[in-house]
Amino acid sequence: QVQLVESGGGLVQAGGSLRLSCAASGSIFSINRMGWYRQAPGKQRELVAVFRSGGSTNYADSVKGRCTLSRDNAKNTVYLQMSSLKPEDTAVYYCYARSSRPPYDYWGQGTQVTVSS
Repeated sequence: QVQLVESGGGLVQAGGSLRLSCAASGSIFSINRMGWYRQAPGKQRELVAVFRSGGSTNYADSVKGRCTLSRDNAKNTVYLQMSSLKPEDTAVYYCYARSSRPPYDYWGQGTQVTVSS
């Protein structure tokens, strides 16, 4: 079992910045993928950024150049630094982790990010 606890969402004006945090606990040794997804009202959940096994990082085209995914291994925490935020970034942001043993996707409870124009 893996537990994910998110923090850092909120209301920000367009052009502003936010940093989301996700702390993992439990069977973290089994995690081979970790990052963030988001879901806007009426839309499907979509990838924002994710660390993959092997060290690569994937970003959605819509956030490239504006978001940076980082991690603190000592704290078992990943961070999503978002800047130049746009109203279309408004969504519930979910922390995500994939376990390899056994194969399973874990999700955090979600944190709301609202960008006002």
